[in-house]
Amino acid sequence: MAFDYKKEYKEFYMPKNKPSIVTVPSMNYIAVRGHGDPNVEDGEYKQSIGMLYGIAFTIKMSKKGDHQIDGYFDYVVPPLEGFWWQDGVAGIDYAHKENFEWISIIRLPDFVKKADFEWAVEEANKKKKTDFSKVEFLTYDEGLCVQCMHIGSYDDEPATVALMHEYMEQQGYVLDITEQRLHHEIYLSDARKVAPEKLKTVIRHPIKQNIHRRR
Repeated sequence: MAFDYKKEYKEFYMPKNKPSIVTVPSMNYIAVRGHGDPNVEDGEYKQSIGMLYGIAFTIKMSKKGDHQIDGYFDYVVPPLEGFWWQDGVAGIDYAHKENFEWISIIRLPDFVKKADFEWAVEEANKKKKTDFSKVEFLTYDEGLCVQCMHIGSYDDEPATVALMHEYMEQQGYVLDITEQRLHHEIYLSDARKVAPEKLKTVIRHPIKQNIHRRR
């Protein structure tokens, strides 16, 4: 049976719909950076998703070709994820999605080394007759975070984020969003097939100990 990251690492992919604290280890990702409203038809964001899956499935199906990856085991491609921010804005301004900066990502299995990734980009360029030059190999060490399962529309995320921030403060932490540590979403539902009120999205924010809190 194929290894499924969502089932094997439930603490990272299947949190409850109430906030919790988690320490996320360093992981490698397929990544595409971009700018603008993710809802624009055939826009930069939707094109980035096509690129991510193009590389993800080239790697997954490598077992059938000449490039045999050391340590390969059969697996389910992990879910789409994204880091989001807006320059000059604390948090997220959902009324101005055209100002989004984002990095779309899909987790890579640990056995995929940078050389295997570079092979996959070259292979996808050849086979799919598409330019994959924007795709990069990203290592991200997320560390200490507060997270929660959000059920509902993406536009309703602020209510879940407010609960997360209230919880982290009660636990003695403060928000630590910086240029290196970002608002993170993991998409467990296909928005093309699932009603907005039923969408499942993991929301994760970086935090740090509140050193000013009275003991």
